[in-house]
Amino acid sequence: MVPRYSVLLAAAAAVPLVLTAACGTGAVARSGSPSAGASPSGPASGPAPAHMAISETGSTLLYPLMGLWAAAYHQQHPQVSVTLGATGSGVGIADASAGKINIGASDAYLSSGVAVQNPTLINVPLAISAQQVNYHVPGLRAGVHLRLNAAVLAQMFQGKITTWNAPAIAALNPGVGLPSTKVVPLHRSDGSGDTFMFTSYLSAHDAGWNSGIGYGTTVAWPAVRGSSAWKGNGGMVAGCEATAGCVAYIGISYLSKALAGGLGEAELANTAGAYLLPTAASIRAEAQPFVSATPTNETISMIDGPAAGGYPIINYEYAVVSTRQPSAAKARAIKAFLNWAITAGNSLQYLSGVGFQPLPGPVAALSGAQIAKIS
Repeated sequence: MVPRYSVLLAAAAAVPLVLTAACGTGAVARSGSPSAGASPSGPASGPAPAHMAISETGSTLLYPLMGLWAAAYHQQHPQVSVTLGATGSGVGIADASAGKINIGASDAYLSSGVAVQNPTLINVPLAISAQQVNYHVPGLRAGVHLRLNAAVLAQMFQGKITTWNAPAIAALNPGVGLPSTKVVPLHRSDGSGDTFMFTSYLSAHDAGWNSGIGYGTTVAWPAVRGSSAWKGNGGMVAGCEATAGCVAYIGISYLSKALAGGLGEAELANTAGAYLLPTAASIRAEAQPFVSATPTNETISMIDGPAAGGYPIINYEYAVVSTRQPSAAKARAIKAFLNWAITAGNSLQYLSGVGFQPLPGPVAALSGAQIAKIS
């Protein structure tokens, strides 16, 4: 069984899905109050004075926040343009590795294999995200948040728990009238950091899942009758809305869409046995023990940490970028934008709308030190 408080290795995979939007970015930390505190070491000089284009693609979980950042930054620095792509973390990592884009966005850090093959790549935390489990269970009374844990979810995704009124689910939810609706697990079809986060949680609590399926940006999903695969977090929301009995893992930046679509949100069990929703307080509590544990290369999993009041599925959102850029001007623009993102961009003005939390000061400083290596 995977240790609950440890570094996990992500497996990068790429299944292309192109969904782009043109926005702008680029900027250094401004004297204001970045929400997480310390400004990073080695700040870049300002953004390039002439027009400069930056390309980004990857995580659909990070995509809504990237859109907010890009628009705000472009307003300040209209000479810097950024093209964004919501293609999944697997594509973000792969395209950054191949030099196809400047910034790969990922909910999973670089696997050891990718890091060895691409020694100039770094993964830089930009903010802290979370992932919820949503469901479409007809007949539940309003305001109910079903309680689920990793062991029960692992059985649901393996087809071992087949109805929503199964004894294992009922035992977690005494007094809740559960229907006999069939359980229909949904999963991502693209290489996804969301898949890495969810399967890491299952692996930490279910030995059979860990040994037989494991965790990564892609896994060999068990064949379950009715189960289906969807591209991106938006696809998971739409698929769950359309599928009575569905259970799905969805990034927190899509929570408002999931709730607007009538989906329920589960309270998940953490390592201490508490059942929690991904609130600002529970995400911050989960992150706190990892602040001092984060290494200088910032490669760490925060899934299923030791905090008694912590929500169990959180992680850093990473920018995957090469330290060697084709020109000094390009390096300057990328450094300026990333430094802005981890300082001014970490304001709750941007983060609260997507459910993210800012980087703690010491982690922002580590990110700044990594950004300073880009040249």
